[in-house]
Amino acid sequence: MLPSFYQEKWIEAGTDEAGRGCYAGPVFAAAVILPNNFKHPLLNDSKQVGEKQRIILREIIEAQSIAWSVASVEAEEIDRINILKASFKAMHLAIDQLKTSPGYLLIDGNRFPAYKKIPHLCIVKGDGKYASIAAASILAKTYRDAYMEKIHAQFPQYGWNRNKGYGTLEHRMAIEANGLCIHHRRSFNIVPQQITMQF
Repeated sequence: MLPSFYQEKWIEAGTDEAGRGCYAGPVFAAAVILPNNFKHPLLNDSKQVGEKQRIILREIIEAQSIAWSVASVEAEEIDRINILKASFKAMHLAIDQLKTSPGYLLIDGNRFPAYKKIPHLCIVKGDGKYASIAAASILAKTYRDAYMEKIHAQFPQYGWNRNKGYGTLEHRMAIEANGLCIHHRRSFNIVPQQITMQF
């Protein structure tokens, strides 16, 4: 089982994002503060956990966390500020919304612009190393997946209920056939040559 904390001097929040590499939809981020005694055998990096297990874990995390929050940045803003800055912004927004203020941040990844004056530690593949980051990865992933299924109803031709906006063959072929819609990230250079835009 993953250790709950990196340090115990300050209240520690784990943060992670989901959807950074997608062709469509927002990037989501979550921040989670777990209690000292939190343990769960299923908890791991969301990419290592099946969809049904992620839903179960989401309910457990939301019920047992000291605090949790989820935030997102839309495709239009991703195009305006770039995906890296948008990912950081979503993380900052998620930390902003925590009902308990953390004194230390664990960040999944290799860099992070400081949030206020709270010390932080970046951990590559941290969602597979610390429970709070893994919990944040579960929330970010499940909330993003649910959002993509919701907007799939508006644009069923892209198969977002299956590919969740990632650049699968199905999604790329749908873009070639239908062009882009309002949820696509135009800055990702995903438009095949001589395609007309769909608004």
